[in-house]
Amino acid sequence: MRILIVEDDINLNRQLAEALKEAGYVVDTAFDGEEGHFLGDTEPYDAIILDIGLPEMDGITVLEKWRGAGRATPVLILTARDRWSDKVAGIDAGADDYVAKPFHVEEVLARIRALIRRAAGHASSEIICGPVRLDTKSSKATVDGKPLKLTSHEYRLLAYLMHHKGEVVSRTELVEHMYDQDFDRDSNTIEVFVGRLRKKMGVDLIETVRGLGYRIQSPTNAN
Repeated sequence: MRILIVEDDINLNRQLAEALKEAGYVVDTAFDGEEGHFLGDTEPYDAIILDIGLPEMDGITVLEKWRGAGRATPVLILTARDRWSDKVAGIDAGADDYVAKPFHVEEVLARIRALIRRAAGHASSEIICGPVRLDTKSSKATVDGKPLKLTSHEYRLLAYLMHHKGEVVSRTELVEHMYDQDFDRDSNTIEVFVGRLRKKMGVDLIETVRGLGYRIQSPTNAN
């Protein structure tokens, strides 16, 4: 899962980025509205954290431009606690949720998890596919109740497939959502990670759809 943080406060931006990375997300950062708008307009993100008070271009304008261009990425806006008008303006501009400053980072993480789940059609923090359970709150996975020991890349791959279970996901899409903008992306490594995941899981849930990509689904739905 790939997140964009658009926040001009360097310390807060870094704090959020570190917390999200520790939680298993890939994170890109921007420190002004123009850079944030460009990244959100050209890169695929699973969610965006957007501050309202940004230099160069304010957060409301950035959000309106994204929505006007048809960008449906879930957006969590950061507002000043005593500026209720910012909250209203943000929601009207197309924000999916908001957090008022100062805030606890854990609250932001919880709201981001909820936004990503809802965007994928999941109501619970736990996503189940056959014997595999993914706990998005703890960033852990189990098979038949036994914990899976996964690398960060293996977890990101499994998490993305689980959030989009039943859907065919291309190698390119997986690469875009598993690596940040500065990473040397190679879609061939996806095949390696899929092979490792299959071996560690010990169950045949990840299907290769020839020429298209991969799909994870419950055994009862498999063809």
